[in-house]
Amino acid sequence: MITSAQLRGARAMLGLTVETLASESKLPASTIEALETEGSSADMRALAAIRSVLENHGVIFLAGGSDGPGGPGIRFKHWSDDDGIRPENLNATNDD
Repeated sequence: MITSAQLRGARAMLGLTVETLASESKLPASTIEALETEGSSADMRALAAIRSVLENHGVIFLAGGSDGPGGPGIRFKHWSDDDGIRPENLNATNDD
């Protein structure tokens, strides 16, 4: 279950306004505001629409305890498998 704090945080991380999220999810802004403040999960269809938009923008929702200790959270998806050069592999030939 996604929490109201996760919704607010994901939207803030992406820099989306309530109006933009409402437009992209085809929901009224009042529905988004209600889900972000009350955490009401009664409208599962609305919650799924919002989640889909936020995930399409690159957010992953983490369940409590799904990524080590702690509660529910959010993070950005990894866009590339290339994490660069590990510190132990740095040398004068690849130091740019």
